[in-house]
Amino acid sequence: MSFKEKLNLDKLPQHVAVIMDGNGRWAKEKGKLRVFGHKNGVLAVRDTVEGAAELGIKFLTLYAFSTENWNRPKLEVTALMELLVSTINKETKTLMENNVRLNAIGDLASLPKRCYNELQEAIAKTANNTGLTLSLALSYSSRWEILNATKNIAKDVAANKIKEEDVTEKLFESYLSTHNLPDPELMIRTSGEHRISNYLLWQLAYAELYFTPKLWPDFRREDLHEAVFNYQNRERRFGLTSEQLG
Repeated sequence: MSFKEKLNLDKLPQHVAVIMDGNGRWAKEKGKLRVFGHKNGVLAVRDTVEGAAELGIKFLTLYAFSTENWNRPKLEVTALMELLVSTINKETKTLMENNVRLNAIGDLASLPKRCYNELQEAIAKTANNTGLTLSLALSYSSRWEILNATKNIAKDVAANKIKEEDVTEKLFESYLSTHNLPDPELMIRTSGEHRISNYLLWQLAYAELYFTPKLWPDFRREDLHEAVFNYQNRERRFGLTSEQLG
């Protein structure tokens, strides 16, 4: 029996977040440049997005490019940005066919102009789709996001738009990049690394973390099914005891 057949479709995580790790190592194992790994990683993105949409998962967020990634060699960064533009161009049609709405979180203003424009165009084209919401975390880091939210709250307090006593968890969340998304219940990281790398630190507070040794270019929808099956067999207590839940 496949993992998909074992899934309880009434107990799917509403929001799955993914750290797509291992493109560089995958390419190195094959004696290729890192960019070769990134290009093959696009196939994993396509299959994972289609697999999530097929299951009925409502939100999928992919860590595509962190603020720290700007420090990588210039050639790799330029190639990544070009790949992003070409992928958005090619995949918008597939997103439309699968009723997927594109979204983006992060310091988008720091993206190259062409990349930013292509992204906004694709977001606009898919805005009325009602299936899966696919969010790309681009030029994103959680510390940047939390600091940015804090600065904007401070500005609004100083401008008398809000009062200090109005600052609650709910209000703070409204200043985050993810203000229009529910918190992820499941976070998947590929490549065997066991850390969350400055990704959705606030939002992952109660998420189940799933780590797989597979490198991202080898990840497919069957691996997503396995991760969701693993999630469904965990007890989510949110600070309560098993007896309280039972």
